[in-house]
Amino acid sequence: MPSVRLRVGLLAALAAGGAVALLGYCVYLDRRRRRDPGFRRCLRDRRRAGEPKAQAWARQLWDPARKEKLQEFFLQEVQMGQICLIRGEPGIGIEHLTNALLVCGQPKELLRFFKQTLPPEVFQMLLYKIPLICQQLEADMYEQKYLKDGPD
Repeated sequence: MPSVRLRVGLLAALAAGGAVALLGYCVYLDRRRRRDPGFRRCLRDRRRAGEPKAQAWARQLWDPARKEKLQEFFLQEVQMGQICLIRGEPGIGIEHLTNALLVCGQPKELLRFFKQTLPPEVFQMLLYKIPLICQQLEADMYEQKYLKDGPD
């Protein structure tokens, strides 16, 4: 029996030594990589290449023409939602109202307004639909970012 324990202990010691050696090698390679001037240059180039994209996106956010289009879209979606609810099509009306919530500058205020004006069951449907639409929007943005631009 002592020989089995000795073998298990030896095997555990070898495994621990191998893990320490692997970790040490990883640390060594990381330090070597970080000290390389080519790596630093590559990082600087990536940062500089990313700045114009961020600035263009910020400019697009504050574009008055885009803001006006968003306001028109917001009003159109609220009107379409009201029309669909009047017709007795709550599912389609809720979709239009959630679209209006997504582009609204003050969604909390709009939700308060909807709570006061919509019937309780329709308002509950609206509250249920919001997370689903947000998840779909996030998935669309993720696909747009990674399918058009690539991961880097």
